Amino acid sequence: MPDDPTHIDHWLRIDSRLTTSGQPSESELAEIAALGVRYVINLGLSSHEKALPNEAATVGALGMTYLHIPIDFQHPTEADYQAFRAAMTETGDAATHIHCISNYRVSALLYRYRRDALGVDDAMARADLERIWTPNDVWTALIEAPR
Repeated sequence: MPDDPTHIDHWLRIDSRLTTSGQPSESELAEIAALGVRYVINLGLSSHEKALPNEAATVGALGMTYLHIPIDFQHPTEADYQAFRAAMTETGDAATHIHCISNYRVSALLYRYRRDALGVDDAMARADLERIWTPNDVWTALIEAPR
């Protein structure tokens, strides 16, 4: 198996199944596919200047399934988290790569998901979150929502 493409912005391997990052390029998506990834979940807005044009087609051409949950960075909602949770359920045990523009949305929602849905120790899940960023008040309110 190839090495992780750690040159991708804010790359983070959570475990043997989950990887996260900022926005990958087309060639970086090919590197992600080479890892055996079956699903790509994108939480970024397609209107963002750093978004990859027609990412769904690129991901599909590489043999992966594309799930897009566009989340407004300034106004994330509980519905966004629930959509993310449903997408994670859909991927099952398949290798999955989750990204947004800078891995901020992803790291925050994945922290909450791992803590609440998977029962990962809070300190462990928070350490992975804080490797990427320290959430602002808006995101803290979402990820610390009552369980």
